[in-house]
Amino acid sequence: MNPIPAITTASDIQMDYMKLLVTELQNQDPLEPLDNKEIASQLAQLSQLQQLEAMNSSFARVLNSIERAYAGSLIGREISFPVKTPSGTTEAQSGTVEQVYNDVDGQIILAVNGLTVGLGEVMSVKN
Repeated sequence: MNPIPAITTASDIQMDYMKLLVTELQNQDPLEPLDNKEIASQLAQLSQLQQLEAMNSSFARVLNSIERAYAGSLIGREISFPVKTPSGTTEAQSGTVEQVYNDVDGQIILAVNGLTVGLGEVMSVKN
């Protein structure tokens, strides 16, 4: 089994780029120096990548907050959700949401009639 590769952040990429740039500047041919415009362009791209990464992180936090609020609004309401039968088929089941919590992976879970239902599994909601 292959190990899961580490996620590289924009900051990690920028640090690697700066190390490479310093090495390249130290060893460049004085008769053919590096193009300043190209270096500036690459640094601007790295900056944009960092900004996009930060924006993505912010959107993820907002989405998580909205999901939590929505899940909390389901307490006391009847929902329907899929359940696997002993024969292996899937059928819709309904019940009233009694509790909302997070599992060990941080996923939002609804407690319904002694069953656990992921928020993404909710098929319909009734008053």
